Amino acid sequence: MHFLDATVAEFEQQIEERSRPFQDKIDLLMTIPGVDRITASSMIAEIGGDINQFPTAQHLASWAGICPGNKESAGKQYSGKTRKGSRWLRRVLCQAAWAASHTKNTYLAAQFRRLAARRGKQRATVAVAHSILVAAFYILKRNEPYREAGGNYFEQVNPTALRRYLVKRLERLGHRVILEPATAA
Repeated sequence: MHFLDATVAEFEQQIEERSRPFQDKIDLLMTIPGVDRITASSMIAEIGGDINQFPTAQHLASWAGICPGNKESAGKQYSGKTRKGSRWLRRVLCQAAWAASHTKNTYLAAQFRRLAARRGKQRATVAVAHSILVAAFYILKRNEPYREAGGNYFEQVNPTALRRYLVKRLERLGHRVILEPATAA
């Protein structure tokens, strides 16, 4: 047991030494909800220190294999399965997405809940992982920290659609809904 603990400590020290030149990038990536030091280090190790090798965020997502597939023939859509890519990066991103889905009042958690209700937890996890990778691309490209949109982002984008959805939902439950504007207090 002592031998294994010593070996793990030695490897952790080597990882720390090799990631020291990228410490500023790791710190920037850690501003994303769900991304910790190990995740950020793994992302840098897989992507590389130079983000300029990818022209766009979509190129990076495609290379990582975390973008949705698009198999279509004669106007009929078939599989939306993601393609093969870097399995280590995909695993780390999915773990970060799962962690981000459990954060409070964040855009990524709201995106996860919104998608999981319609498409299932696994697809929502991959979609949030894609969002994390796209955010990481722009963070590394612009060299600035993550800016949080907030947990109520989707409610603010289109409030009329949200109102219409909630009214229909109440009507399905057997209620008659009359909307009146609230008076300013």
